[in-house]
Amino acid sequence: MKQLIPVTIVTGFLGAGKTTLLRGLVERRQTRRLALLINEFGEISVDGALVRDGVGDDPQVCIQDFPHGLIAYGDDVLFVPAMRAIAERRAQIDHVLIETSGLALPTAVMELLQSAALAGDFILDATLAVVDTPLLLSDRFEHGPREGESAAATMFDQQLEYADVVVLNKIDELDEAALLLAETRVRRRAPKVRFLELAYRAQLDIRLALGLRLHQPTRTEHTHVFTPLATMPGTQAAPLAGQNRLNGHAHSGLGAHSHGLATHKHFHEQDPGWLSFVLRSDAPQDEEQLKSALLEAARAEPILRSKGYIRLRDTANAVLVQGVRARLTLQADAARVAAPRSQLVFIGYHINRVKVAALLTERTGTAWR
Repeated sequence: MKQLIPVTIVTGFLGAGKTTLLRGLVERRQTRRLALLINEFGEISVDGALVRDGVGDDPQVCIQDFPHGLIAYGDDVLFVPAMRAIAERRAQIDHVLIETSGLALPTAVMELLQSAALAGDFILDATLAVVDTPLLLSDRFEHGPREGESAAATMFDQQLEYADVVVLNKIDELDEAALLLAETRVRRRAPKVRFLELAYRAQLDIRLALGLRLHQPTRTEHTHVFTPLATMPGTQAAPLAGQNRLNGHAHSGLGAHSHGLATHKHFHEQDPGWLSFVLRSDAPQDEEQLKSALLEAARAEPILRSKGYIRLRDTANAVLVQGVRARLTLQADAARVAAPRSQLVFIGYHINRVKVAALLTERTGTAWR
């Protein structure tokens, strides 16, 4: 029987720090040969570029971007062929890492890993949910009266529900009492999570992320005990391609969760309010003016995530913009020369592209379109 290729899914809400944590894991991979699939809801790939910057030209790491939507969801025709291509190169791949969009559930990938097309070559190693801990403690994931707040809280809860490991990220300035409160809140929202891990400086021990084998089948020589499978809702539901993977494994055999197609129906059918767009400017920017404009935009519109590379007036290097709600950082990238055009991705709930573009244009004195 051929050895199955382990797959780790990294999920988490917008701005949780998935890419930074993933980049750290890749840099500390030791001798592992990795294939990475990086999914972004926006039309340009910022996260893939960040990971590539950390990897350089290392032939032991293969990265593929999945922008323009949600990986493994109903209209994604690229995921299965990409995984089949990895399977064809199994002699050069030790582990697959999949970073989902911050607006996706990991169940879509879980489902396809059990399909007839992939079940004979891959097995889920673990699902990691990365959490923006200060945001969790600020009650921004509570179900509030606004549509956007409720939608974000629902997505966050579902991402935790299907995780094996929850990683508390952005914790460097938190004390023990705050960490204990964060753990209590995670356990209350997702009591079936197996492990909670702490990521100081966005770093996670490679042994706590890869090779966990949480979904390996349990084999016995003479007996076969199969965990009852939770209901598989939906008219298109069908038996799993590899039933033996449920042998004696109550959680990782999926008995503890319902992983049917209804848990991750196509994003726009589920909630069309989540929107993403890119704004571009050909003029060099003043750092303080742009930062002030972006903060004002985040207060005026329900922008939950902003990111991209910009060109400033006083430096030849590209500057990385990372925004989570009204938290904003601008950091020069010493290894990247600024492109002639600045590009910023905005993601939010019913955000207005025209208003954001007009605000940035007015406040910076440069055209944003």
